[in-house]
Amino acid sequence: MSKQTRIVSGRTAVITGAASGIGRALAQRLSDHGCAVAIADIDEEGLKETEKSLRGPSLVRVLDVADAAAQRDFAADVLGWAPSIIGAVFNNAGVAVSSSVLEANPDDDNWLWNINFHGVVNGTRAFLPILAAQNSGVIINTSSVFGLAGIPHQSAYCSAKFAVRGFTDALRQELRGSGVGAITVHPGGINTNIVRNARFRKDPEGLGRSHEQLIAEFAALTLTQPDKAAEIIHRGVEAGKARILIGPDAYVFDLLTRLAPTHYYDVMNLLQTRLRRRRQSALASQPSQ
Repeated sequence: MSKQTRIVSGRTAVITGAASGIGRALAQRLSDHGCAVAIADIDEEGLKETEKSLRGPSLVRVLDVADAAAQRDFAADVLGWAPSIIGAVFNNAGVAVSSSVLEANPDDDNWLWNINFHGVVNGTRAFLPILAAQNSGVIINTSSVFGLAGIPHQSAYCSAKFAVRGFTDALRQELRGSGVGAITVHPGGINTNIVRNARFRKDPEGLGRSHEQLIAEFAALTLTQPDKAAEIIHRGVEAGKARILIGPDAYVFDLLTRLAPTHYYDVMNLLQTRLRRRRQSALASQPSQ
């Protein structure tokens, strides 16, 4: 089936999780490309910082994406405000939890599922009637490379991101033949605040690492900056892609899960160990200050 190119630049864009990371970078990039942007996040201060960085018109809402009624109110506000047709809705907000299944805290898992999966569903249901009525536009839902592969100590995150993938794929098939599309985004390691803002109780691997140490390890392994991720997403949407992989690690995840569907983690673990050793060697060789 041929790709259907989609116009995003110059139209209104809606972005959740816009207080930092990929969401902020998307808002900045699309604003620079002539979009009026409606941005939302539960982090009011971060949202204000994003707003200050935008060149064009913006609508700002403090929003808990897990609240379906609040999402519907947000959609109504956007419809009344939008100076142009709504070209894209980015359901991007997300959080993280790291724990073994054995020691998982149900409240933490429910918190994550309500944001990472139900937040996506709520945003889709709130804006889909608007896009259907105008018979154009695209819904872009953020999954993850952890929506391609199961990773130890990430059961809640993986389950939510796999669910986003399945939900969006099903939606895309329902929309066949209409002017509305649905896209899944699978970011690899992106240098964002998701680990810093994660709920942390103890090192899930039992190594005694602090939250700050885990943040530093994640930062060392990230391969892509948010502005580059935003560029890849923007270009991918306008090119008519149904699925967008972000970062070289995302392509590795995708390839390994296809080639070794039951043994991919053995290879990933080996690659990750080598990356960590290389990073540690590089740090050790740096001259002391």
